[in-house]
Parts: sequence; structure tokens; C-alpha cells
Amino acid sequence: MKEINTPDSRLPIPNSPFPIPNSPFPIFLFLKSFLILLISTQLTIARQVVAQPTLPEPKQLEASQGICPEQLDAAITEVIDRPEFARSRWGILVEPLSSATPLYSHEGERYFTPASNAKLLTTAAALHQLGEKFSIRTSVYGTGTIPNLTSLRVVGQGDPSLTTAELQDLAQQLKERGVRRVEQLIVEEGYFKEPAIHPTWEWSDIYIYYAAPVNSLILNENAAIIRLMPHSLGQPLQLSWDDTIASSQWQVENQTTTAAAGTPSSIQIVGVLGEPVLQIKGQMAVDAQPYIQALAILNPADYFLDSFRQILADEGISVNQTLVATSPQTTQPKTELAAVESNLEDWLGPINQDSNNLYAEALLYTLGTQSTVDSGVAALRESLTELGVEPETYLIADGSGLSRHNRVSPQAIVQTLKLMAQTPEAEVYRESLPAAGVGGTLQSRFQDTPLQGNLRAKTGSLTGVSALSGYLDVPNYESLVFSIMLNRTEQPAAIQRQAIDDIVLLLGSLRRDC
Repeated sequence: MKEINTPDSRLPIPNSPFPIPNSPFPIFLFLKSFLILLISTQLTIARQVVAQPTLPEPKQLEASQGICPEQLDAAITEVIDRPEFARSRWGILVEPLSSATPLYSHEGERYFTPASNAKLLTTAAALHQLGEKFSIRTSVYGTGTIPNLTSLRVVGQGDPSLTTAELQDLAQQLKERGVRRVEQLIVEEGYFKEPAIHPTWEWSDIYIYYAAPVNSLILNENAAIIRLMPHSLGQPLQLSWDDTIASSQWQVENQTTTAAAGTPSSIQIVGVLGEPVLQIKGQMAVDAQPYIQALAILNPADYFLDSFRQILADEGISVNQTLVATSPQTTQPKTELAAVESNLEDWLGPINQDSNNLYAEALLYTLGTQSTVDSGVAALRESLTELGVEPETYLIADGSGLSRHNRVSPQAIVQTLKLMAQTPEAEVYRESLPAAGVGGTLQSRFQDTPLQGNLRAKTGSLTGVSALSGYLDVPNYESLVFSIMLNRTEQPAAIQRQAIDDIVLLLGSLRRDC
């Protein structure tokens, strides 16, 4: 199987050929793989034993076998100078939490592509500027007289946590207030002034769930599941969607075949840029497991509008006309008839634990709406500068780290982590990070090592990029803050992560009594 290194958003799938850790995400089950767009690379998904790269044995050091601070430089150099990293770039900075004196630095002041380590900056800036209890409200306003309303207007603030369940809640609130008929249902876009799809994202990502558009009214993370299953021998594969409203936005050309049992399976999904067309090609064995992919919604405002209209109908509320409004309405009196809300603290887990890109981008845009500056990125810089992070240590293009235009130094990350540790939001910020060997994107890493339970850190991965930054409580030393970034590597993701883990295990083995 060709290895595919995707952004580290953690959305698991049952019976997936890819080994993905469990996630607490309640609504969708997404596949952590790339959709291949307009290229001929095929994904082999047959259930077969796949040769894995040989990994070096991790340095599982007991406390009695720890190293002295004076030995750390040579020990880390041994890892980053491995032959497989001869053409790669490493950026590493390690400092005690209580001191500004570096314990170790290797190009710590230089810029690197941070991948999802950028989320550390986004969440820090938002917590510092807005606070963990900042509320994000989705309201439904009405005009006219109940039970027959002239209009019903849904006004959102970009809450990425809205699901079908929240729309059902809104519909039930309206029903309880006696609403039975609506002449015009309006969903109001325009709360976010920035583009729904980031202009610096790679074009081949924009149809995938982890690059879903960010708009004022997000529903079900603006993504939907497509499933391919074997049919009778020689027949096209069976295709199904989890959401018929979402599926209506696509024209699907099914050019697949069901092959004989045991045949290696290959599926190619081709999205035509700028057109609502999916071309599905390839074959699956008649005894193969389903192939499951999550795709971004093409027109999220229409998806929200059509979904809410259907849910209202299910509650006995009829709608005559619908409209997507692109700007706020301020002249006509409105009465709030229903509302749901979340707060910033609710978003931190999906962003830092699960590395959810949509949540991170929505948070960045929200930060921009609450600032006097003209964009989320400018608001982030303003907030981090106020916090004390040196502005020349980073250049941010987006909030999630999906953009390869991001340039962040390990120094910027370490400064952010240390400064946040001195704020009233220190605990909620630290606890939003995955715990080694316990949960989030670190659930399967550092298990049964001294770091389990002592490390809180944010992962980051793109093709050729791996990163890990966070807080480490060293049992026989002191608490450390670190940032490790690996760029420009052709090595498999497993090799990259093993080397990073080896470095962190070295940090965890430090001892004072030398």
C-alpha cells in the first residue's frame, strides 16, 4: 500500500484499511486519507499484510538509566544525524518552564512549516483575547404573527459544533412557541468576511473533509460520507451517502467494477476543480470491506438551508420560500424565537486534541470578528504580541496549519507555551493538549513509557512534515517546554514520528543527580 501522510485530523472509520486511533467525535466517522483529484495515483485498499518500514527500537530508558543535561546535546545529535535524515531539516528548542535559558537548541530561531502546531498559536491567541467562556450563539429570528410567520431568519456566528441535533433543537423550540407556517425561511451568511476556502490551501485538498469551507452557518462540519461497497461480480460498485441533501450537490459518474474475490482493490475518486462532478473509478473485490471517504460540502449555506427546511417540516412547520442572504438585515424589527450556543472552551478539544482544521479556522475567523483589525490573522498577531510573543518569530497564513505558507520557529511555539503558562487560562490551555499514551492524537504514542501521563503536546503532520510541541514534566528533573519540527523529509511518517519520540524520551530521562 502506498503510504499517505495526511493532516493529522483524527476522525476514525470502522473497517478502514488505515490504522487510525479512536476518537470521541460523535456524529461523523471520517476516513483519514487523501482524495485523489485529477491524478492517476491509485489507493490500494485490499485487506492484506502490508510491509512496514523497519523502525529503530525506542529508547525506553528507566529513571536509573537517565542522562545528565551535559549529555543531552550529543544524544539528540545522534538522532537527528541518522542517515535517513541527511536531506531533512530539524528545528528544536527545549527550555525549562521556569527559565529562559535554553537547555537545547538546534536552529530554534529559524522558520519551519509547522503543520498543525500552528493550532497552538491560534488557540493561545483566542484564549488570551476572548477567554474560555466566550459564547458563540446561533439565533432564529421571526417577523409576523405566530402561528403564521412572515419570515424566519437564522443568524449564525460560525459555530463549527452545530449538528443535525442542534437544528432539531431549534425546530422544537419554534414548535413549542406555536410556529406552524413560515412564508420565507432565510439563512444569513456574511458574519465572516474572509473567504470560505483559504486561498493558500493546496487545490487537491479542497474537496476533502479536513479542508471543508468555513462559513457563518456550519452544519455537520460541512462534510458528508460516501460509501462504496461490492456488488455482483462484474457490476459497478454500490454507492451510498449518509446524507441525501449533501449528495444532491454532486453529480456522480460511477465507472467502477466489482472484481473476483481476492483481487487487490483500488479506488480513484476524481473531483473536477470548479465543477460539482465526482468521477469514481477502479475496482473492489467482491469480498472486500467497504471503502469510505468523507468529502467537503460544496455549498454549505444551501446545505444548511435545505437541511433546516426538512427538519422544520418533520416538526410540522411548513416553509413556502427560502433564501440565502449574504449580508445582515438591520432595518426590519426581529424577535429571537430560538437559539443554541457553545463556548470557546468547547472548541479547544476538537482543535488541539483531535486536530480539527474546521474548528481552528472558525476560531481564527471568530477572533477577527472581535477585533478592530481586518482579519483573523491580524487579530492573532495582535493578541500574541500583547501576550508577549515576539512577532518576528512567526508568519501565519491560516489557523489550522494546513497552509504551506505558514512559517513558524520553534522559538515562537516555546514562547507561546511558556507565556500561556503564566495566564489565568494556563490550565484549560494545557489540558486541551493530548496526553501522551492517553488520548487525542497522542493516544497511541509513548504508551508504557515514563512519559505517559507526564507529557501534554500538540502533534503536526503534512507530507514531509512532522512536529511535536508541548509541556513535559520530567520526574527526576524539572518541567520542560519544547518544540520539535522536522521538514523536507522523504521518510515515511512512522520513521519521522519515531525519531521525534526518541528525542522526547531523551528529555524525559533527564536527571539532576549527575
